[in-house]
Amino acid sequence: MGFAKPEQIALRTVQFGVKKANLPLSAQLPLGFAAGAFISLGFLLAIRVSAGLPPEWEGFRSFLGAAVFPLGLILCLAAGGELLTGNMMAVPFACMAGRIPLRRVAANWLVITLSNFAGAIFVAYAFGHLAGMTEHGPYLAQMVALTEAKLEEPFLTALISGVGCNWLVSLAVWTAYGADDGAGVVLGIWFPTMAFVALGFQHVVANMFLIPAAIFAGQASWGEYAANFVPVFLGNAIGGCLFVAGLYRLAYRRKLREGESAEEQVRQQAKGSKEPAIREPQL
Repeated sequence: MGFAKPEQIALRTVQFGVKKANLPLSAQLPLGFAAGAFISLGFLLAIRVSAGLPPEWEGFRSFLGAAVFPLGLILCLAAGGELLTGNMMAVPFACMAGRIPLRRVAANWLVITLSNFAGAIFVAYAFGHLAGMTEHGPYLAQMVALTEAKLEEPFLTALISGVGCNWLVSLAVWTAYGADDGAGVVLGIWFPTMAFVALGFQHVVANMFLIPAAIFAGQASWGEYAANFVPVFLGNAIGGCLFVAGLYRLAYRRKLREGESAEEQVRQQAKGSKEPAIREPQL
């Protein structure tokens, strides 16, 4: 199982961030919809496999749900998807390296937020509501308990929870970028993602599924969702931008400058040979 060194991951992340920021709208929208749906399917799976366990198994029930939830992020990176929380790390990292302007970061976040929301709402309504997968028996009880726990957190608590969540999720993405094969991608994603779920941290895209599913079941309101969305979005942005992109930018700024100079030399050589200047990193 091949794995890149941390400074090499930094160079790969810049390339991924540039690629994400420059995706055409025709690609961002379906990939964003897919990512929102993938995260929601992972959350739906977590509810379905954990809700039926007896109350005295609470610790194992939480772990089991956390263990299967990473399916969504694995699908995003292995099958293809544009997920807001991952983009909150990779796209700003490319901006910090001077490869894209700040307006590209804002535009990417806006488009991916809306398309992730569309994918999450689709799963919540089609599978949760119409198919009744979150509206009966222990599944309804589990969904309501999870929703209430998130909505009851005050603004500051939800914001800090969002920071912790995307610190771990962005590290999962960062680690996956360092893998050279599929097994490495899965392992790199699984541990940090499982950890954030088990710790109860708040993920803005996961909440796009959970809270609307509770709304469709008559257990929450859109006003409550809006009050939760703001601090969790801000916390996730801080976790990805500052605690991953910002820290590694400080640590590897010299290596990134060297990498940029090397890429410029390759571009100049490629102009003469008419061969591709940059080889995109592959997961």
